[in-house]
Amino acid sequence: MLCPYCKHDDDKVIDSRSSNEGMVIRRRRECTMCKRRYTTYERVEETPLFVIKKDQRRELYDRKKVLAGLHRAFEKRPVPAEIQEEIVIELEKMLEEKYEREAPSSVLGEFVMNQLARIDQVAYVRFASVYRQFKDINQFMKELQFLLKKTE
Repeated sequence: MLCPYCKHDDDKVIDSRSSNEGMVIRRRRECTMCKRRYTTYERVEETPLFVIKKDQRRELYDRKKVLAGLHRAFEKRPVPAEIQEEIVIELEKMLEEKYEREAPSSVLGEFVMNQLARIDQVAYVRFASVYRQFKDINQFMKELQFLLKKTE
């Protein structure tokens, strides 16, 4: 580590502390040349996840975007925000386990739809109408028939 003051490359660590629930290590250092002290932080470098859209564009995964879609689907439904957050947490766990850098948007959409079908049928239909981009009432009816068969 280069001293930020004299640019000398030899220092000693005086104190190390874990912070941010163990995700960051804070180190207090002293330069052996100028004797000045400075602090460094060490954290795990997270590789960003990209979502491959239907048109093959790549977009950075955005947790807020998934939550916003869930909020719209659950609008005026008796489903607590904690359950919506749990869906996102489960989605992120699945993505972390199965995908390293890129995941198709279809995987995210299908995962969310499966969760919604299990929790609230109205929210499922709302989300499906946007996700599947229904063009007419026939597509909508097919999705409703699928949902009815699934619940029987």
